[in-house]
Parts: sequence; structure tokens; C-alpha cells
Amino acid sequence: MSRDTLLDAMLPHVTFDGWTDTSFRAAVKDAGLSEAEAKAIAPRGAIDLAVAFHRRGDAAMVAKLKETDLSGLRFRDRVATALRYRLEVMTEREAVRRASTLFSLPNHAAEGGKLVWETADHVWTALGDESRDGNWYSKRVILSGVWASTVLYWLGDDSPGHVNTQAFIDRRIDNVMQFEALKGKLRENPLTKPFMDMQTAVFGRMKAPVARDDVPGTPG
Repeated sequence: MSRDTLLDAMLPHVTFDGWTDTSFRAAVKDAGLSEAEAKAIAPRGAIDLAVAFHRRGDAAMVAKLKETDLSGLRFRDRVATALRYRLEVMTEREAVRRASTLFSLPNHAAEGGKLVWETADHVWTALGDESRDGNWYSKRVILSGVWASTVLYWLGDDSPGHVNTQAFIDRRIDNVMQFEALKGKLRENPLTKPFMDMQTAVFGRMKAPVARDDVPGTPG
């Protein structure tokens, strides 16, 4: 039996009991597994399935992006489209809410941060980002913040079709683009150019990680 099958068995229980041992045991029973078989699939139990749930959403987003021709869109609209696709595959809203609560706990916050980072990384990679210096990090840091705030907004958004969340995404990305425009103006200003050159030099010495697991939030 696959982890996806066990995850599917657990999702109905998550709505009522969260990503807990109670839900995990119920899923194991529903799937007809022994405890040993379940632990072989998800050694940490519910937390492993919560991680799998998040990564399933990332994979669905990437698949949808690969099927879509975004060449006619401005780059900021490509990013916005990617985030909208990620929201569209989040059909289990209460499971997402419960996962957000789980990953906000101190003992799981690092893993939650890593998952948010992974989502941002998948977006940039799918959109063809080729940066290998400090920009690799800054793009993902900024988009991680946009995505994390978008999820929190979406969880409280009851507008038809979540149109308010769509507008929220546009505002956040516009803010990012304004920041990038500001950096360009600072580079052109004789008074601030030396400071921007210093920042560029520092970022230029940074390199993107070779392994995907070598990212912020990865447990040591």
C-alpha cells in the first residue's frame, strides 16, 4: 500500500480530529493495515502524512503549470497564476487549516517553514528560474512570505470563488514588484548606488544549494 492511499484514508478523520495520532490510528484501521505496516509507510505517523498532504498539493500545482502555456503573460502574472493553481488544488480546506495549526507549533515550525519554502521553490523552478547566486535565495524568501500570508488569508476568505484571495495575491505581488522597481532606482541614484553595489557583491558570493534538501528549515 502506498503513502497516498493511507493519506486518503486519513483525510476524512483530519476534519474532526486534526493531524493527530487518533486520526492516524483510524486511518490505519480503515486501510486494513497492521501497526508495523503503517509505520513502514509513515514512520512518524500523522506528521509524515501532513507533510505528504502538502507535497501532494505542490506536485499537482507543478503538473498543472506544465500543462499551461504562460508565454503570453507578464512574469508577475505567471507567478500569480502559479499561486492560484496551488490554491485550486487545496480542496480539503479543513485539512489545510489543521495542517497550518500543526506546523505553527514550536516542535514542527521548522518543518512547516521548509514546506512553505518548497512551494516557493517549485513555483520558481516551474517558471524557469535560472539564478544560482543570492537571487536564488531572495526570490524564494519573498515568495515564501507571499504564499504563507496568502494561505492565512484564504483560510478566512468566504467570498464566492475566493475572489478576495485572488485580489490579495495580486496586491502582494504588486508590492513585490514595486520593491524590485525601488531597488532599480536605488542602483541608479549616485547616493545609494554604493550601498546597492555592496549588496550585489555580497549576494554574488552566495550560491544556490546543490541538493534540494539543503534549504532553510531542513532538519539537521
